[in-house]
Amino acid sequence: MIRRIIVTGSAGLLGRHVCRRLFSDGHDITGIDLTALPDAEWPQVKADLTDLGVAFELIRNADVVVHIASIPRPSGLANAEVFRVNTALNYNVTEAAALSGARRFLYASSISILGYPFGRRFLSPRYLPIDAEHPAAPQDSYGLSKWLGEEVVDAAVRRGAFSAVTLRMPWIQTPDSFGATILPRRQTPEAARDLWAYLDARDAAEGFSAALSWTGSAHLRVYLSALDSYAQHSSNTLVAEAFPEVEMRKPIDGHASLIDTEPAARLLGFRASHSWRDYDLIE
Repeated sequence: MIRRIIVTGSAGLLGRHVCRRLFSDGHDITGIDLTALPDAEWPQVKADLTDLGVAFELIRNADVVVHIASIPRPSGLANAEVFRVNTALNYNVTEAAALSGARRFLYASSISILGYPFGRRFLSPRYLPIDAEHPAAPQDSYGLSKWLGEEVVDAAVRRGAFSAVTLRMPWIQTPDSFGATILPRRQTPEAARDLWAYLDARDAAEGFSAALSWTGSAHLRVYLSALDSYAQHSSNTLVAEAFPEVEMRKPIDGHASLIDTEPAARLLGFRASHSWRDYDLIE
């Protein structure tokens, strides 16, 4: 089925991969962002969706709204600005989608709702691997804005506006970005704040494509992740050193991710297929 899809944040790293995948699937894509991609094959609109009137004008007659737009980290700007912009985006886009008659809403959330990696206090998980039942515990302006965004979507679903899928993702990577961002960090204790988790941007895009086919009628929240950690040591070694007292609810073998993606596999048919171990890296 060809769908008319609005993608917010379409010029960002995740947004451009999602647009490219959905466009290649044959859908009618329109991207909205503050900037435009010079080589995009789909229509683009440059707009500030923190303006509710602009959001109402642009998000109309869409079958699906994919909401990715956000300030992606609580650094480089005042915390209050990160929170203001992200919560305004979340409310405006969700409300515009609801009033436009969209049937499906896809929301890009983050493992930051758990308090990782930006929280001031580094708190151990309640248990591992992380699953959808693990309590949210955001501390920073970004993680809090992502968690509240999920709740805004949930409110719209409760009133019967649309069905929704929230995809909670770790650090998005590409073969080009991994060497510059992950390789230096994974040698430091700070890597535990990421839970050593990552997701290839191509797999992230596949997750959004898969979410279009979910047959549910409520609000599904699932984690996506690469199947492996970004670390060189085994996952059990990492956990024993960083989280020795944490309850293990499922075995984690080899370099397996500390994030349980089984629900995404079972409900969406999603399974990550890319690993940094296949990247052409110079270490």
